[in-house]
Amino acid sequence: MKLTPLLIAALLATPALANRQTFPPVDEAEQDPSLQAFRTELLVSVAARDINRVVGSSCPDIYLSHGGSGGPEEFQANLTLDPETLDESLRDHADEIRDAYWAALEDTLSQPGYFDDQGEFWMPYQWKLTLPASLDPFVAYYVTGENVTLRQGPSRSDSVLGQISHEVVIISDYQEGADYQLVRLTDGTPGYMHSDFLWSMVGYRAALVKAENGDWQLCTFVTGD
Repeated sequence: MKLTPLLIAALLATPALANRQTFPPVDEAEQDPSLQAFRTELLVSVAARDINRVVGSSCPDIYLSHGGSGGPEEFQANLTLDPETLDESLRDHADEIRDAYWAALEDTLSQPGYFDDQGEFWMPYQWKLTLPASLDPFVAYYVTGENVTLRQGPSRSDSVLGQISHEVVIISDYQEGADYQLVRLTDGTPGYMHSDFLWSMVGYRAALVKAENGDWQLCTFVTGD
């Protein structure tokens, strides 16, 4: 994990949590026009589901999973996803799994990003944040939007508790497929937020790296801790 540290106050202070902090994203891609051009072109290829161009834009040793072999062959396998490679119970869902992978790639590459100390460009920007060791990263989520509504209950008809922008929140029991999630702010305030604005702190991230010849390549696309 290549991170530029930003201090987050201890999130698990007892009995209350720490004071709230906001971390507005800044897209540093504009610092390098060649990077901007590469990312734009790559996103066009991803939107078109152009497998050859997307795979051709990756590093020879692109990192795709913790413990996997990586490389263009694994990347292409993920993008095409032969149902026969899945457990029998999942084969009927191959199209859904494949589409979700493409969507995650497109969404991740569209996020604001930052340059690390090695000059690699990482997305999303919140991957720059360093969580305290006392916090389980699997329950930490970043609020990607500005003025996202925190509600009393899991419905648009429920009363509004506040507006949240670019904070880290805690979700102890994430409900897959649910429109709203029960979250806890870092000051201990509970409430419900729409899932569309919550990004797991161990969710997908991607890194673009400039090769020795000056060409940019996609060298990491991975999820998990």
